[in-house]
Amino acid sequence: MQIPTALTQHPSDIAELLALPSFLSVLRQIEVATGQRFEALSATDQQAVVVARLAQLVAICRLNPLWRERIEAALPTGQISALADFEAIPVTDKETFRTMFTGDRPGMVVPIDSNGFMIVASGGTSSGMPSETVYPLDELQETYRWAGAFMGRHITDQHLPGLGPKWFATTLADYQMWSSGTMVGGVLQSIPGVNYIGAGPMNREVFQHMMSYPGPKGLMGITGSIALLPSFSEGLSQEARASLHIAMFGSGTLSEKVRADIVAAYPNAKILSYFAATQAETIGLQLDPDQQVLTVIPGLHLVEILDEDSRGVQVGAEGELVVTRLFGNAAPCLRYKVGDRVRRLEDRTVDGLTAMQFEFVGRSGDFIHLGDTQYSAQRARTALVEEFNRRKLMDLDTVAIDLQFQVERSAKRFTVVMSCDQPELQTAILAAALDTAGSQPVIMAALVRSLSIFNSLEANEASLVRSGFRFGMRIVAPHAPELHRTPVGKVPLLVDRI
Repeated sequence: MQIPTALTQHPSDIAELLALPSFLSVLRQIEVATGQRFEALSATDQQAVVVARLAQLVAICRLNPLWRERIEAALPTGQISALADFEAIPVTDKETFRTMFTGDRPGMVVPIDSNGFMIVASGGTSSGMPSETVYPLDELQETYRWAGAFMGRHITDQHLPGLGPKWFATTLADYQMWSSGTMVGGVLQSIPGVNYIGAGPMNREVFQHMMSYPGPKGLMGITGSIALLPSFSEGLSQEARASLHIAMFGSGTLSEKVRADIVAAYPNAKILSYFAATQAETIGLQLDPDQQVLTVIPGLHLVEILDEDSRGVQVGAEGELVVTRLFGNAAPCLRYKVGDRVRRLEDRTVDGLTAMQFEFVGRSGDFIHLGDTQYSAQRARTALVEEFNRRKLMDLDTVAIDLQFQVERSAKRFTVVMSCDQPELQTAILAAALDTAGSQPVIMAALVRSLSIFNSLEANEASLVRSGFRFGMRIVAPHAPELHRTPVGKVPLLVDRI
């Protein structure tokens, strides 16, 4: 296909950079010229546009001394003619990212004193220091419009039926420079034909007031907020319950128990996932309620899934998620390592949509260290559920609201903390099912089972015994203090205390 002239312009100074057409305007131009939405173009045509945009972004980054040094050390010519050229540029890890965009922000191409930027903080790096993202406000608004329109076509048009008012709310809220409510809200309020509610944290009364609005509704929140929906349904009319059509969660996974309870309380609810990071808004969206598959919005980001040698993985393999925002001239970041592990899936090529797909595996840091062996926390969770089922002890997926591994290295203690309804009853049921050895051999067997997926031959139950760790399980109520939560209410799968 013909690449628009605007994408071939490589600025030689800031003035030329500021005069460039926005990438959104280029995508619109392509859609007019081809008579198709960008997402409907072939993978080959989409990639040609993305490579041209990457070449332009590299030229933009080379206006900055730090970026120029990083680029030219790996790619002396600085020229991008194929995706392989771009892949030669080093991945930007979180520490490098923090150095570039925090403090004096030396990684910005357009200096911060030009104004017109938005600063957003994320959780914290391995050093314990927060990292900040710098978004040019005008370019950020364009990402909202592009992503919001995509959600309209592929989510709300499909799942918010009928005529009359339609609603989409989020429980995310902004504070302490965390701007999740603004970022996600910016996308949700850009969905065509939908009324937006920036609800923030809701109690039952506020939720039920919102549910009294006539018309179908969608709600987006962190997993902890979405898990409250079944208890919030008490006292709602059948009509109000039936009006919730989308329950969308971000960050982490939603247990089978919570999923079943939501559907029981809200018969029309479709449970979907919204995958994002502060540094890369709307990386993937679950479009099909029956498949936990995340679809990339074509044109918004270049999404790479890389192995240990920073090479792209094949379909079916898992790797590190690396993202480059395609929208953004003033403060671009090339090849940002988000900190999540995902599995590459076959591209989606149906219903006029050609797009990359992947499946969330877990946080990159979610590895359990026991002795000399590392265990994937996400795989350990899966193996624990399987081991409990194999021994006919308890179906954890249908009982557990949350499962959390708490590792105390100095005390050499490994505890599985499970929250559920009626914890005393479930504790008694499990105690009766276990033999005198208790839960320790079950947990150890599950850890070994999880290693088989890793094709590891280095560890077995004997090595776990040699590690000196004691293994146990504690069953608690959903909001018990024993279950560790982050300051924003998330329940991490792994809590690793040195």
